Amino acid sequence: MAEKGAGPGSGGWKTSLIAGLGGLLIGALGVGLYYGFAAPDRAATEKIVRDYILDHGEILPEAMTRLEQRQSAEAVGRHRAALERPYHGAWAGAADGDAVLVEFFDYACIYCRASNPHVERLLAEDPRLKVVWRELPVLGPDSAAAAHVSLAAARQGRFRAFHDRLFALGRPTAAAVATAAQGAGVRNEEPSAEGQAELARNLQMARAIGASGTPTFVIGGRVLQGAVGYQALKDAIAAARAR
Repeated sequence: MAEKGAGPGSGGWKTSLIAGLGGLLIGALGVGLYYGFAAPDRAATEKIVRDYILDHGEILPEAMTRLEQRQSAEAVGRHRAALERPYHGAWAGAADGDAVLVEFFDYACIYCRASNPHVERLLAEDPRLKVVWRELPVLGPDSAAAAHVSLAAARQGRFRAFHDRLFALGRPTAAAVATAAQGAGVRNEEPSAEGQAELARNLQMARAIGASGTPTFVIGGRVLQGAVGYQALKDAIAAARAR
């Protein structure tokens, strides 16, 4: 699951629910108009739909899930090129892969750390897969400091070595970041304006696709949030290829 209480946010569920139910009612009335219902019949149709929703509240979670999935797919489609374009060396796998897995992550996120072996396994097993990592430091100052060193590692062609070392060390304390950077051969750099702009872009894209925390994975038109596990990621990659 995603880190709780921290993340870019995705808008109020009540707004989406109202919009979804409003769409359902409008759709029902549209059907009535298509078949030439009179005004009293339109009112009756609205009452039927309302009563059905009240009597079958169990359909609301499914309706909300479908609405969120559709909205996420539309947002991914609008931002796909930017999502799948890596920041310098912050990627691995096939340069021209036929499937791209994008991960928004935070070095302080325990669920990102738990997911890292699953991503590594997918890369090892799938020669046609490309993975793009996007920094989303939402869990405090240590996250932000680690992200800037990670961006420097990407600029220097040392991203993956730094990334895996730091996750293996645990929380991104200053000492852990320094150890990971030294082990990966990352030269010391001050946080750059280019790196800050990258973090701002990542936050904007995360909000656009409805990410509520880290990790968030984007595969094809799907957005998977939290530590969903190896099999869910593999299935999403297969589905993206099938489409």
